[in-house]
Amino acid sequence: MNIILLSGGSGKRLWPLSNDIRSKQFLRLFKGKDDSYESMIQRVYRQLNNIGIQTNVTIATSKNQVSAIYAQLGEQVSISAEPCRKNTFPAIALAAAYLVDVKHVKRSETVVVCPVDPLVDSDYFRALIALEYQADKGEANIVLMGIVPTYPSQKYGYIVPESTKKLSGVKEFKEKPSEEVAKEYIEQGALWNGGVFAFKISYILDKAKELLNYKGYQDLYDRYSSLPDISIDYAVVEKEPKIQVMKFGGQWKDIGTWNTLSEAMNEPILGKGIMNETCSGVSIINEMDVPILAMGLHDVVISASAEGILVSDKEQSSYIKPYVEDIDQQVRFAEKSWGSFRVIDVEEASMTLKVTLNKGHSMNYHSHKNRDEIWVVVSGEGQTILDGDQKKVKTGDIITMKAGCKHTVVATKELKMIEVQIGKDISNSDKIKHNLGAEILKKL
Repeated sequence: MNIILLSGGSGKRLWPLSNDIRSKQFLRLFKGKDDSYESMIQRVYRQLNNIGIQTNVTIATSKNQVSAIYAQLGEQVSISAEPCRKNTFPAIALAAAYLVDVKHVKRSETVVVCPVDPLVDSDYFRALIALEYQADKGEANIVLMGIVPTYPSQKYGYIVPESTKKLSGVKEFKEKPSEEVAKEYIEQGALWNGGVFAFKISYILDKAKELLNYKGYQDLYDRYSSLPDISIDYAVVEKEPKIQVMKFGGQWKDIGTWNTLSEAMNEPILGKGIMNETCSGVSIINEMDVPILAMGLHDVVISASAEGILVSDKEQSSYIKPYVEDIDQQVRFAEKSWGSFRVIDVEEASMTLKVTLNKGHSMNYHSHKNRDEIWVVVSGEGQTILDGDQKKVKTGDIITMKAGCKHTVVATKELKMIEVQIGKDISNSDKIKHNLGAEILKKL
């Protein structure tokens, strides 16, 4: 069973915990079986691997999220990475081309495409199997999953089926409506369009040839920035006459806002938080190392991270996006395949970070033109390389690098460091990468 998981969004509706690098699907907010916390992407990936049949899962994501996916799922996971963010049609076409040209999946095979962020149970995955089976039969070019609505939502488009049967043709599609219009749609038997569908790989690649001048994976990748920014719904689905919809009435909840996320959380407080007995319906999600105290509040979400603090009525939290888009702020926390970093302090000519390097991982060998750096090893062991010279480092050591010094560090044990950057121009554009000689790599 071939599955493409769409995982490229920025998740601005879950600010301040989410950002362009750590989108909503990477937030570890759900308690797993062993009482540890897992993210949306970890949860869905685990569920897919537990459905009892062989699954070939490829994650379609943006280039700047690849490292976070490797950190959470391991480096064995299959990823189709967009060089830059586009809409769903280019992303799915690129992923389908990746399956054929890189993973050598046959064009005649069927693929199921689904988002990574709904909260679902085993019924949903059995429905995905049924969706694949129906698409494989070839009665329709596309088979959609239509979600039975649980309320008149304004967040989704609607699919109007031709009949009330579980499997039906599609009469028409409706754009995201007002609440009143959504009620009318539901009375007519309309279903939510949850962005879940199945088709043969050859079908979507033929559409890519027609609409994107597709000639192969590498060509599509190289031209990606010039491709039209278009959704698969608009480009393909709504124009396809040979289409079916399969009704799904099981658990399906889009965890896209603080309101819906708080409903799905196992407990009302994550992190340091206190609320008195006069509170009701309050959720506290705190990544800071300081406590949050809530008193006399009702139906409120409080979320705090290094990037900001949100205090909002739960219903109003759904409308956060335009306000967050006006906030121009540097990313202050990111989880990477090699570890993580957290910005502790920013001043006019300095920035202080806490960096964690996983065992066996290292930074790029690089230098900076406009800033000096100082590393203070808080815990762990490793080896630094400064202008080609190697030196072992341990807890308590201080390493100083002037501007222009080529440097990296390799963690022989998990390494935690405080990094102080000093200079008038502190930015990512100041970083110059260098090749680390093969003779040095052999010694590490």
